[in-house]
Amino acid sequence: MTRIRGGTIVSLCVAAGLATGCGMAAAADLRLAPGDFAYLGAFRLPDDGERPKTFAWGGGAMTFRAGGDPGGGGDGFPGSLFVMGHDRLAYGELPDGNQVAEISIPRPAVAKRPEALATARFLQRFHDVARGRFEGRDELPRVGMAYLDDRATGPRIHVAWGQHMQPPERIGTHGWFSPTLAEPRFTGTWLIGDQSDYMVNGYLFEIPEPWATRHVGGRRLATGRFRDGGWSGMGPALFAYRPWTDQAGTPAPPGARLEEVVLLRYATSRETERIERALAGYQHPDEWNGGAWITTPSGKSAVLFAGTKSVGAKYWYGFANPAGPNLPCVAGDFVGQFPVCRMADGAPCPPSDLKECRGHNDFRGWWSSRFAAQFILYDPDELARVAAGAVKPWTPQPYATIVVDQHLLLNPAGIEPEMLGTGVQRRYRIGPVAYDRASGLLYVLELFADEAKPVVHVWKLG
Repeated sequence: MTRIRGGTIVSLCVAAGLATGCGMAAAADLRLAPGDFAYLGAFRLPDDGERPKTFAWGGGAMTFRAGGDPGGGGDGFPGSLFVMGHDRLAYGELPDGNQVAEISIPRPAVAKRPEALATARFLQRFHDVARGRFEGRDELPRVGMAYLDDRATGPRIHVAWGQHMQPPERIGTHGWFSPTLAEPRFTGTWLIGDQSDYMVNGYLFEIPEPWATRHVGGRRLATGRFRDGGWSGMGPALFAYRPWTDQAGTPAPPGARLEEVVLLRYATSRETERIERALAGYQHPDEWNGGAWITTPSGKSAVLFAGTKSVGAKYWYGFANPAGPNLPCVAGDFVGQFPVCRMADGAPCPPSDLKECRGHNDFRGWWSSRFAAQFILYDPDELARVAAGAVKPWTPQPYATIVVDQHLLLNPAGIEPEMLGTGVQRRYRIGPVAYDRASGLLYVLELFADEAKPVVHVWKLG
């Protein structure tokens, strides 16, 4: 088991406490490896005018449709992408945000300037598919989408919806709508069992049917969320679910609690202040915003999460320190309420770090002395063991990590530097993921890469 960091290969067997038998498993399996990722380039998103009909300040969710652009696959990039636009804004400022559009997939190019990239075209323009749903969930929405053409239901786009600070009362977090965006026929909403709303509504993707049938009772959808500070668990959470009740595709009644199967669930910071039962190398400012269940035409597989990982020597709750990224600047009002500053290994920072610096901006949150854009890969067999009850849901660890910063544009226009951070402290680097299973093409949004719009990066998986 290996981790690729920069150009260095590091053993994850020792890091995860899995040295016994690890070498034999790595030699014999068909897991997707870092060397199977070939970067192809990126392309731009189109625009449709003023907010909310724009991808600026959007890109919260994305999914792939194989038959979405019947005439556009001659260049080797078939199908289409559904992408969410500008987020809703709270307090009535933009209640009709998070509209969805369908776009073509042009040939990607390798470039460091967005103007040098091809631009996708609209196949369906923006539509407010969730109008009248998830009302009051507008404060920094957290959303996911998954296109699934199941035999029982036909083609549907499944959606998960939450917000940064979840209110105490639970409402439905999941639904589905038609791929014909002008007539979405929204159905739902449903809850995911008794799971916390902080754990279920940040990413959403298809589970391959053979695996779903064998291990999770035919549940074809994987949903989860990572929320910084450990509120959703100290690592990405993941649950298998199915919102229809029979072979005819009858949807569950509105408000139903769908029976889920746990695939990943690390300890939350509300359950323990210690960094334990956690993702290896976990830090509170981590961000995991996208995921995909990968199977390649060559027969390899992995469960992939994409995000901006905190990899700093120190991390803290507070502000970016204007004196430099290596210096914490904690929120002084919270000192003593919880551990506001930690070293990379989870140990508390020395008392000299527990002070609020002068001259900081107003963007309070979890900061790190360094971030990196990463993919982490899990073995589906390990998640099967969780589903079967053979191991605890915090046991699986990534068998490989891939750093992708070298391919990113990294906010060339300098949008909102105080909020996003700069240099090694740049947050929110990559977001949602979509996967073309038949072609082995992975699509990943880089946020704030084309002014306030994302661009789409593309990898070919071997």
